[in-house]
Amino acid sequence: MQDTIRKIESVRPEFFERAQKRLDNLTKPPGSLGRLEDLAKQLVAITENTMPAIERKVVFTFAGDHGVTEEGVSAYPKEVTPQMVFNFIRGGAGINVLARHAGAEVIVVDVGVDHDFNTSPSPLLTNSRPDGAAKGGLGGVFLSRKVVRGTKNMMKGPAMTKDEAQQCIQVGIDLASAYVQKGYQLFGTGDMGIGNTTPSSAIASVMTGRAVADVTGRGTGINDESLKRKIEVIEESIRLNSPDPADALDVLAKVGGAEIGAIAGLILGAASHRIAVVIDGFISTAGAIIAYGLEPKTRDYMIAGHSSVEIGHRAMLEKMGLSPILDLNLRLGEGTGAALAMLMIEAGLRIYREMATFGEAGVSDDIVN
Repeated sequence: MQDTIRKIESVRPEFFERAQKRLDNLTKPPGSLGRLEDLAKQLVAITENTMPAIERKVVFTFAGDHGVTEEGVSAYPKEVTPQMVFNFIRGGAGINVLARHAGAEVIVVDVGVDHDFNTSPSPLLTNSRPDGAAKGGLGGVFLSRKVVRGTKNMMKGPAMTKDEAQQCIQVGIDLASAYVQKGYQLFGTGDMGIGNTTPSSAIASVMTGRAVADVTGRGTGINDESLKRKIEVIEESIRLNSPDPADALDVLAKVGGAEIGAIAGLILGAASHRIAVVIDGFISTAGAIIAYGLEPKTRDYMIAGHSSVEIGHRAMLEKMGLSPILDLNLRLGEGTGAALAMLMIEAGLRIYREMATFGEAGVSDDIVN
């Protein structure tokens, strides 16, 4: 992890300037395409390529269970986590539909699910490849990278050991490196884990310094009584474990989750290879703020896909200085917002690459501007 962090560099302003020069010479008033232009400039600066292209993109949906579900913080039991993993592999989940629409692949990664998929009597997990992957039809590729069989109940002690937390981060780092080598130019983050808005709210509170009640929402749709209980559980977990906001690894270990750690690792790994990462919603942003805490320069490589209805999401985005592309009242997770945002990112890049300049179009820029 430390070797990866040492490789991360801030993007260089001169590449923004080069991209801006081209944008200002396209057949349109300066800045008239708003965020689309900003996205194009960010990709130029990240890749240090004045004419970048996105030919292969992928959404990683990391899955993990959470011991804190014992405290009644979710509307669903943890058994739903492996059931949804199978749904991802079949291609029937929201992320599969939207990723197909965006032309992105889906990689489903078991980092911490309390289920042994290797012994599951499912034809979806047959025909394993040497890399441990299996694919089902129009669904996602499944990878087993299990570190824990669910985290421990953080209301009774740390969710993970520091070693386990670091292993989860390493899963994401390794996947980033592997998929860079396979030629992917844009990553998206996603998650699956019943109860994972609880550790995400805990991370949001610790890393932003805001009160738990101000960053904790209803997750899967819990009622008022359950929400009150959820806030109490998070407050007690933070009090008991005393996570250090200056030590993001400590925060992840004490009140985080396996899939959150893997998301943080993917961001670190992507930044070390100068690859842009589209951050999905609340849980993905909890992983992003862990990565940011480990190395603030990772912010340069993040693109916030959307603004979730979970109230803690915007608090973390503001802490990192990120502005979401979309605001569609989404709260599904899985990587759905990231997949949709990829369409906007590619639109910006197409404008940058394909729109005619004034010279090419024979239009006087003096008249237009």
